[in-house]
Amino acid sequence: MAAAMLKPFMLKRPVLDCPMVKEYRPMALINRSDPVILGHVLAEHRDLFHLMHSVQSRFAMPGPPSPEHRADLLESLHHLREHLGDHFAQEELGGFLEEAVTRIPRLSAAVRSIVAQHPALLTELDRVIEQLMIVEKSGEGAAGAKSWPAAVHAFETFAAHMAAHERSENTVVQEGYNEDLGLVE
Repeated sequence: MAAAMLKPFMLKRPVLDCPMVKEYRPMALINRSDPVILGHVLAEHRDLFHLMHSVQSRFAMPGPPSPEHRADLLESLHHLREHLGDHFAQEELGGFLEEAVTRIPRLSAAVRSIVAQHPALLTELDRVIEQLMIVEKSGEGAAGAKSWPAAVHAFETFAAHMAAHERSENTVVQEGYNEDLGLVE
């Protein structure tokens, strides 16, 4: 009987008598996903995928790299590095990974492992950039010709490590939010 009396009251009365709140809206249940958070996760990962793909396609261009091609590629790598650094910083400050652990505490070890990978991934990307800068300094000569395949290989290795990292992250998010995002095989 008390619940029946409270229900009409809660639907009509503004929360804390705040003039900006027009109706009562209960907090999302812990067993329900938050579409805003999940949308943000998907958008972040989509942006990251596009940046990675952009760099991969620049590395895959046929023929020896021209100075303009190398400069364009280096700019793309710096943009990726900046975006990735910001992305990792946001994850480390809290957000969807922290929320996943709040929902399912057993995911804390997986989240710690994911966050611990961030410095190594950034260092690996920095090495790719350094390798490409060696190619840039060497120009069209023999040293540049030898350094180019090393830069390509370094990025391919980084891309594989980054893909594994993203798969781990997606698994945690899907488990934490009990939501199939279509991101894990």
